[in-house]
Amino acid sequence: MSNATDAVENPVTGERIVFRNRSAQTDGSMLEFDLTLEPRPAAVPEHIHVRQEEHIQVTSGSVLLRLGGQQQRVSTGDDVTLPSGIAHTLWNDGEEDARLLVQVRPALRTEVAIETLFGLARDGKTARDGSPRLLQAALLAREYDTFLGKPAVPIQRIVLAALAPVARLLGYRARYERYSGTQQD
Repeated sequence: MSNATDAVENPVTGERIVFRNRSAQTDGSMLEFDLTLEPRPAAVPEHIHVRQEEHIQVTSGSVLLRLGGQQQRVSTGDDVTLPSGIAHTLWNDGEEDARLLVQVRPALRTEVAIETLFGLARDGKTARDGSPRLLQAALLAREYDTFLGKPAVPIQRIVLAALAPVARLLGYRARYERYSGTQQD
């Protein structure tokens, strides 16, 4: 289980998350959170959740969503399901914050992944677009089954498998106490 903090912020991507229902509260079936996106010209890096789907409902504002290479605007009152295995990203290209209700099924360890990635961003340990640097990414992708949109996931798995032992040897981890508490997940 993660720490008791219900809100986390990523200063690099302009995301703020307030957890509503954590994995432990739903017996792992779902993670639910409010996501606020600041207006930003750049998107969160395109990524793929191998074993999870996301359901997004826009509660205020609008965002641009790219799903499987197709771009669409999603506005207040709209909802969309992002199936597992399909590359996606979204961003707020407007002038005001956008607010979304997000459900991730199954929850797996997504809240720990979010806390870790946001913590790394706060500590200045991500790239300018908010993505983890290569050796850190090698561990995060494997641990949380979330990969970049390109190249193909099987290629990423091979490359990351080779990099993961080097990353661990150099002190990188898939989770850190300072970001997600002391209990093992």
